[in-house]
Amino acid sequence: MAKSIFITGGASGIGRATAILFAQRGWRVGLADIDEAGLAATRRLLPPGMVETYVMDVRDRTGWGTTLDAFTASSAGQFDVLFNNAGIATGGPLTATGFDAIDRTVAINVTGVLNGAKIGHAYLARTPGACLLNTASASAIYGSAGLATYSATKFAVRGLTEALDVEWARDGIRVRAIVPAFIETPLLDGTVDGSNRTIRETVSAAGFELTPVEAVAQAAWDAVHGTRVHTYVGRTAHIMALAARFAPAMLRKRMRRD
Repeated sequence: MAKSIFITGGASGIGRATAILFAQRGWRVGLADIDEAGLAATRRLLPPGMVETYVMDVRDRTGWGTTLDAFTASSAGQFDVLFNNAGIATGGPLTATGFDAIDRTVAINVTGVLNGAKIGHAYLARTPGACLLNTASASAIYGSAGLATYSATKFAVRGLTEALDVEWARDGIRVRAIVPAFIETPLLDGTVDGSNRTIRETVSAAGFELTPVEAVAQAAWDAVHGTRVHTYVGRTAHIMALAARFAPAMLRKRMRRD
């Protein structure tokens, strides 16, 4: 029986690139997203018979159970990886960010990930050596000014990953996170609150590089098959990780300047 991966946020970006890579390597893929058209577009890029798609909101706990029941039934119970990837970006000063945007970001980026972990555990526990993979961010290495809400949610994902990797070891489930810097995805098209600039324009103006999604997909593969709890992706993420460990004062000064 082919191995299987279930990916939230599979309609575009990191989720789509990861689905393509895993399918190319013989895995069955389950894709979930609220974007039905995007799911259909991703499906067309994958080998026939290797993918199942589900319109699902990660905030919907009933939807999680129904969808995972359907996917594991289609894979004869084989469930090797749950990729908690769905997320949204919120940029701009906290004081300029509306409460609706804050609540939505926390609900999708934190509660949605918790839902996937808690509900997904029972399914993962049926397959020896299964893995829960979460998408964190370089903003979880050191809090990023202008991305306070987003950083807070990704710190939560980082902490959850570390906690569950210990907590679930007795169940034979590995828990991993990819920690990408700025990735070339549609999330960067969002507008920074309090301005008319996109997140992409703000990132580029600060001098940060944009990492292609294919590199993140490879990092997801490496994380699932490796021993590291966190897999950093992109030059900025690696530099921030080193600076946060060995020169936090320098990193803080640099981020204030940016």
